[in-house]
Amino acid sequence: MGTIAPRPPGPQASATPAEARAAFRAGTAVPTAGWADGRTQANLIAVPQDWAYDVLLFAQRNPQPCPVLDVTGPGVPHTPLAPGADLRTDLPRYRVWEDGRLVAEPTDVTGLWGDDMVAFLIGCSFTFEATLSAAGIPLRHIEQGRNVSMYVTNRPCRPAGRLHGPLVVSMRPVPARQVAEARRLTALMPAVHGAPVHVGDPAAIGITDLGAPDFGDPVEIRSGEVPVFWACGVTPQAALMASAPPFAITHAPGHMFITDARDSAYRLL
Repeated sequence: MGTIAPRPPGPQASATPAEARAAFRAGTAVPTAGWADGRTQANLIAVPQDWAYDVLLFAQRNPQPCPVLDVTGPGVPHTPLAPGADLRTDLPRYRVWEDGRLVAEPTDVTGLWGDDMVAFLIGCSFTFEATLSAAGIPLRHIEQGRNVSMYVTNRPCRPAGRLHGPLVVSMRPVPARQVAEARRLTALMPAVHGAPVHVGDPAAIGITDLGAPDFGDPVEIRSGEVPVFWACGVTPQAALMASAPPFAITHAPGHMFITDARDSAYRLL
């Protein structure tokens, strides 16, 4: 379970993507929920070129947790989703994996990014949170200054090449009367995980304790609220743990890459 990181002072919601990335490059290492409202956030997984096809196939076979927004060329740390940004420095925190084991959580991976690294940017549910908030649906993790709660489920993803692993979900408590609206609004954004994969009893998807998330922080669930679960872009990290490739770099859960793309670009009309 992640530690609860205090948010720095300042209007994070109104920050531009460039301002947010500059803050992270300078050492601000906090979850990105609530930052740069209206701009698309993305999960990161970067692997040696030898494993890139496996990741691409895994994403193609599991599009709800792994909707691909961009794929870089070997060794390229840049993306047209954020011209001028650097994928090696502009996320608030990274994770480094060796043989399926987490070995470091740095804030800069420039020295680890080899010429054969291929990066995948995968849609993130933080992107639809502004839409939920505008509809009056609470976002408890933002209210409490915490990372979103994420859980490993008992649902296996479809294997691909050398990659296999379980589905990971993020959870937000939603008032029962607003669950249908939350489902409708997020279904309009399939490139950032879309509609919930489960509503209600967490045991039905193998979660035994909502107070002990596998990633992120626990949040308060109030009377009249229902836990709602969305597919999560941390799913590739669970696949890394299960499949043990020799090396990979990912974002730290909840610490996303903020692009220049607008949320509306990924909303169905």
